[in-house]
Amino acid sequence: MIGIGAVTAAAAGVAMVVVVAARHGGERTVGAYDGALAPAVRQRDGSVAMAAAGVAKPVLELYEDFQCPACLSLEERQGGTIKELAAQGKARVVYRPFQLFQQEPLMSNSRRAANAAACAPAGRWVAYHDKLYANQPEEGTVGFTTPDLIRWAAEVGIRDAAFGACVRQYQRMKAVDQASAHAGRAGVNATPYLALNGAKVGDEALDSPDALKEAVADAAAGRPVPRRTAITGTLSARH
Repeated sequence: MIGIGAVTAAAAGVAMVVVVAARHGGERTVGAYDGALAPAVRQRDGSVAMAAAGVAKPVLELYEDFQCPACLSLEERQGGTIKELAAQGKARVVYRPFQLFQQEPLMSNSRRAANAAACAPAGRWVAYHDKLYANQPEEGTVGFTTPDLIRWAAEVGIRDAAFGACVRQYQRMKAVDQASAHAGRAGVNATPYLALNGAKVGDEALDSPDALKEAVADAAAGRPVPRRTAITGTLSARH
C-alpha cells in the first residue's frame, strides 16, 4: 500500500486529498471501454475535449495529475464510463491535467508526464492518457522518465520526431503551469475532482458508474448536481 503524505499544489494554491492505491506489478488496465471513442480536440487553453459532433453540454471536467494515486483510482473506477458518456453524446468531456505534487521525486514525475501529455496530438491523446496511468510510478520512486514517455507514445501510435523533441526539451511546461493555475481559479480543492457544468460532483458519482450517469442526466435536464462535501487542508483515505 502507498502511504499518504501532505500534498500541496503551489501553482494552483489548493489542498488535496490523496487516496491510497496498490500496484500489483506490470501495466495496469485503466479506463476500459470497448466502443469507439468520441472525437478529441485540443482546446485553446491546452485542455483536451472529447465529444460527439454537436454536443456542447453538459460539460464534465476532469482535473487530474498522472502521478496522483487518487486520480489513478478514479480512472480505474470511472474511466470507461467517462468515455462512454462522451461517445454516446451525453456529455462533453474535458480533460484538464495539471501539476499536483510539490515534493520530489513526485514533482518531477508529475511535470514530465504533464508535459508529455501536452505534447501529444489530440487524435492519440486519450490512448496516451490511459497509457500514462497504466504505468504510473509507485509513490516515492522516480518514474515517467523521458525514454519511457517516448516509448509509450510509440506504442499508441505517436512516433513523430516533433513529439520526441517536445518531451526532451520540456516545450509545453508553460502550458502545464497555466493548467495548474486554472485549477486553482476553478476552485479545485481536493482530488479526485470532477465537475459538471462547473459544479463539483458528489462522492457517490465519483464511486459509482450508475450514479455518475445519473448526475450527467440531471445536469443535462437542468437539475441540480449533487455536490461533494468540501475537504480543505486535510488528508483522507477513501475506502
